[in-house]
Amino acid sequence: MDNTPISLMDKGYLCVFNAARGGSIRRTKFMHIHTPEEKRALQIRLRKIAGQVAAIERMVQEDQDCPDVLTQVVSVRKALKSFAEVVIHQHTHECIAHAADPKEGQRKLRELLTVLERYVE
Repeated sequence: MDNTPISLMDKGYLCVFNAARGGSIRRTKFMHIHTPEEKRALQIRLRKIAGQVAAIERMVQEDQDCPDVLTQVVSVRKALKSFAEVVIHQHTHECIAHAADPKEGQRKLRELLTVLERYVE
């Protein structure tokens, strides 16, 4: 029997198992799996933001007034900030609060703080 783990996710979140081949489930990191509703809401926000960025690109192409372009840039920044706040909220409530043990929770909190330090620069 081949016991090579099957990777289900990448980007640092690794959940591997070989249960399909008669083995046991082994989780190496906690992974927050977004519910279908969460995913849909996040995807809708991202599509709106992408539409706003495309509109800015058209405005530049059409030589629209700079204050109008900058107004749209402000709008996109606010939308991205709002998106990030939702992801941060979900992460703190799902990944940190429900960590398997206190050490895992502390590690997750340190990871979040590292990202937030870059976020506020």
